[in-house]
Amino acid sequence: MALSLAAVADAERFVDLSGLLESCEVGEFRADFVSWGHYRPEYWRNYWHSHSFYEVCLAYEGEGRFNCGAAEYDVSAGDLFLARPGDVHEIESSRSAPLGIAFWGFTFRPTTVVSGTGWWSGLNRPDGPVMSRELGGLPAVVTALAAEASEPRSGYGEAVAALGAALVLDTARAFALDQDLSVAPVVRERGLVVVEAMQRHLLDNLARPVTVREVAAAVHLSERHAERLFRQVVGASMMSTLRRMRLELAAQLLFDPAYTVTEVARACGYSDVRPFSTAFKRHYGRTPGEYRRTGGTSFVSG
Repeated sequence: MALSLAAVADAERFVDLSGLLESCEVGEFRADFVSWGHYRPEYWRNYWHSHSFYEVCLAYEGEGRFNCGAAEYDVSAGDLFLARPGDVHEIESSRSAPLGIAFWGFTFRPTTVVSGTGWWSGLNRPDGPVMSRELGGLPAVVTALAAEASEPRSGYGEAVAALGAALVLDTARAFALDQDLSVAPVVRERGLVVVEAMQRHLLDNLARPVTVREVAAAVHLSERHAERLFRQVVGASMMSTLRRMRLELAAQLLFDPAYTVTEVARACGYSDVRPFSTAFKRHYGRTPGEYRRTGGTSFVSG
């Protein structure tokens, strides 16, 4: 975290996001950004005031004080503090250990009817916390936004919109209650994920020789373990599945007259037309040429 905060200290170009990042969509919400700032660690004071938007400050160095309403909070590096719309507040840096902050301001409204609670409750709860040390990825996001603002390149619009959404999401999460963030655990069967990776490897290499050893190595399993797991999930061996995939690809390519049957065979991993034709007829009941002439349709004589 210290390294991330040190990077925020050098993110002075954060202020240049004005005009580059004006709004973003975050789930069912829209955020319109109205201010960006970066204060060096020098003595300063913002006297009592309020905003019509959310103002968020990340302290990256030094010490200070954040007063919000009747509450007073000591601030130090690593603190995140929030003034919600209408909150009367003031911030004052320490003179002996001046406070350095990056800050951002934005409006936040739903674009559709939203029920229940969630990450957004960190902003919407009027009685929610205004101090947090749950920074998540905020220091990294602030630093990345400053880097995009300092030297815009092709794609910067998409980059800052994605980073802006992450900024709003992580800001809200920082002030959300534990029960707001609680969701049902996402359970994904590990074996299924590995088999999907093996199937993807097969599909990506239909035109070249493939072995069980190669596929097993791609998912860091032994050949025996990989084959057993594959058969358990798919219901067929790896090589029989590879043959089926190749023939299914061949059936698709045969609809394209730009490909000769020889070219189709090679695109599907067969170096010779004869074994390809034999395998294709065994699978589809017709030779590749017959399949092409009939457009894949079977005709039953009466």
